[in-house]
Amino acid sequence: MDRRNYDLAVKLRHELHEHPELSNQEVWTKARLIEFLQDHSKLEIVDRGRWFYAVYTAGADRKNIAFRADIDALPQPEYLDLPYASRNPGVSHKCGHEGHAASLAGFALEIDQYGADHNVFFLFQHAEETGDGAAEASVFIKENKIDEIFGYHNMNDVAFKAIGVRDGIIFSPSSGLIIHMEGRPSHASMPETGKNPAFAIAQLVNSLPDLTASDQYTGRVLCSVIQIAVGERAFGSNASQGDLLLTVRATYEEDLNYLLKKIEDLAEQLADRDGLKLSFEYVDAFPETRNHAESNAKIRQAAENLSLELVELVDPIRSSEDFGYYTKLTAGAFFLIGNGKDYPAVHTREYDFRDELIPVASDIFRELLRLQ
Repeated sequence: MDRRNYDLAVKLRHELHEHPELSNQEVWTKARLIEFLQDHSKLEIVDRGRWFYAVYTAGADRKNIAFRADIDALPQPEYLDLPYASRNPGVSHKCGHEGHAASLAGFALEIDQYGADHNVFFLFQHAEETGDGAAEASVFIKENKIDEIFGYHNMNDVAFKAIGVRDGIIFSPSSGLIIHMEGRPSHASMPETGKNPAFAIAQLVNSLPDLTASDQYTGRVLCSVIQIAVGERAFGSNASQGDLLLTVRATYEEDLNYLLKKIEDLAEQLADRDGLKLSFEYVDAFPETRNHAESNAKIRQAAENLSLELVELVDPIRSSEDFGYYTKLTAGAFFLIGNGKDYPAVHTREYDFRDELIPVASDIFRELLRLQ
C-alpha cells in the first residue's frame, strides 16, 4: 500500500474512532467517508441514504467486483486513554468497524490512483451490529450486477496479520426473540382471579435444555436467556404480563429455524393452557455467512502471493455477521485478518483496532482484483 494512502487511512480511522455512531445513526460517519473520498479521489459516489458506495469504472465489458466495509459502533463506553478516544458518551468502536471503513477507503484511493482491470465497487454499509444493514443494502448486488463480493473482519485468536478462511459457513446465523405474554391482573391476595404469565415463562425457560438437545440437529444450536421481566415491583399486585428475551443461534439456518419453531410452539401451548395473550418479536436477525468455494480459493491464493500466513478455521465462528445477505445473491467470500492470539478480543474494554491491519486488507483486496 502506498505510504501516503496508508497515512491518510490511519488518520481517517482515528477520526472515525472519535465520532462513533450506533447502528442506523451513522450520519457523521457516512458524511465524513464521502468527504474523504471526494477530497482524495475522482471516484463516483452513490448515496443511498443510510449507506453509500463509490465506483471505479474500467469498462462496460469488465467484471463488477465489490468490496464491503461496515461503519457502525457499539453501545459501550470508551475505556482506553487514547489520543483519538470517543467523544460520544456510551458509544465506541469496540469492534473495529472504523478500521474496516478506513481500510476500504484507503484501498479506494489505491484503485483511483493506479487503476484496475475491472469495475470496482466500494460499499460502505450501516447497521452491521443489528443485522439489518446488509438486509437493506443487499439490493446493491442486483442493481449493479455484482459478479463477486468480498469483505473481512479483524479477529483475535488468529495470528497477527494472518488470513483466516473457511469453506462453507464462516459465521453462524442467529436471532433475538422477544416472547411477550399477557394475562389478567389481580390483587396479590387473590391470585386465583388473575392470570399470571410467570409460570408459563418459567416452564418455557426450564424447557430450553430439552429443546436444544443436540441429537435433534445437524450442527450446534445455542439458546441464551438474555432477560426475564415479569410484573412490577408492587407487592400488592399479581403479575399480569411478562417478557422473555432469548438469543438463539445455530451452525445452520435450517437448525436455527427449526429451534425457533419449537420455542414458538411450546410458548403457544403454555399460553393457551394459562389463558394468556401471546406475541413474538424478532430482532437482530442474522443469516448464515456462507463462503463460495471459488471465491475462497482466490483469498487463499492472494494470501500466498503476499506471503501471508493462512489459517484454515475448523469450525464456524459462533458470533454472527450480516455479510451472508450478499453471498445469498452472488459469489463471494468473507475472511479474517488476525489481531494476534494474545490481543484483546473485540467487544472488550481493552480492544482497539490495529492500524497495521489497514495495508494488509488493502493489499489482499488488490490481489483479489488481480486474480479475476
